[in-house]
Amino acid sequence: MEQTRAPLFTPVLIAGCLIIMVGFSIRASFGVFQIPIAEEFGWLRAEFSFAIAIQNLAWGIGQPIFGALAERFGDRRAIIAGALTYAAGLVLSSFAVTPEQHQLLEILVGFGIAGTGFGVILAVVGRAASDENRSLALGIATAAGSAGQVFGPPLAEILLGMMGWQQVFLIFAAGILATLLVLPMMRSPAPASKAELEESMGQILGKAFRDPSYTLIFLGFFSCGYQLAFITAHFPAFVTEMCGAIDPSGTLAAIGVSTTSALGAVSIAVIGLANIVGTVTAGWLGKRYTKKYLLVWIYLGRTVAAGTFILLPITPASVLIFSAVMGALWLATVPLTSGLVAHLYGLRYMGTLYGIVFLSHQIGGFLGVWLGGRLYDVYGSYTLVWWIGVGVGLFSAIVHLPVRENRSIVPA
Repeated sequence: MEQTRAPLFTPVLIAGCLIIMVGFSIRASFGVFQIPIAEEFGWLRAEFSFAIAIQNLAWGIGQPIFGALAERFGDRRAIIAGALTYAAGLVLSSFAVTPEQHQLLEILVGFGIAGTGFGVILAVVGRAASDENRSLALGIATAAGSAGQVFGPPLAEILLGMMGWQQVFLIFAAGILATLLVLPMMRSPAPASKAELEESMGQILGKAFRDPSYTLIFLGFFSCGYQLAFITAHFPAFVTEMCGAIDPSGTLAAIGVSTTSALGAVSIAVIGLANIVGTVTAGWLGKRYTKKYLLVWIYLGRTVAAGTFILLPITPASVLIFSAVMGALWLATVPLTSGLVAHLYGLRYMGTLYGIVFLSHQIGGFLGVWLGGRLYDVYGSYTLVWWIGVGVGLFSAIVHLPVRENRSIVPA
């Protein structure tokens, strides 16, 4: 009798995609607030940049914490806690009037992103998916974050034209709370092997920490966070100030993109749109090819793209081309890295193990955002920050080469 093929689009995958999509649409829009908030209060660029940097670091610290909470108390309770924390951070930030208040409250926002983001959601999706569909399902869930990135920054730009940034924060808080309506769909089994069920979290963590491959994966994820967070937080401002003028009779102006400020917001959306294709493709390729080599090529591609972009004149065309190329490689690392962690160390504690790896990503994100603001204030440009990103991207490509892909840590 022919075996029935397991469905790819399960209720868990659909609900997980919706939660990630809304959460990332909000998170990806913070760069759009960079100039309005700084101009309203007369702050240096580094002040709000540091708030976003703290958000990224708090996200990284919160990721393994929420992963462990999900494995101990249940996935849905962890997601509820994350959404409430996320909304609280946004609401309180709408009343903040000093840099220190924004910076402190971004800890709440960062923890909220952790509870509604990749660490918790991908672990649920991974457990609910069949072995055949797991890599592609992880790619689709990751792509949902990019879908949110497509409409988040332009929506923020539109809303800022209609109301103050404080009101926009309140609308976004309501949006993240609305995702709890799909929570009943987030039910998944825990397909773990007998050996995995018999081992405690401490035993699995100990084995992973002693494995050089886990260390290399941890180190390699640093540049992904650095590059993505820097671009998300600073690219709209970079494009606003450095890009050549938009032709008033050209195609961009005809579709309503008449200023470099609008182009900056649209560029983040283009990155997200291209990444929908990139992450799904990465998930599909991860089932068929060696994940570590795919990661090597992705990091090399980012390195070449960033180096070429910064060496050439910054024009509307180069901004859009770079956004499309970088977008195709943007979160393509996530399904491959999370899939590699699940493959090597099992599904039972995937949320915690991937959360720890993700901390490296967010340490990189913290430095990318903070250095972007700090070095801009010192040198008046982002050039040095771009070249640091090129260097760490090359580093990540190299450190993935020795990673093993044979699963020997956790017996099947």
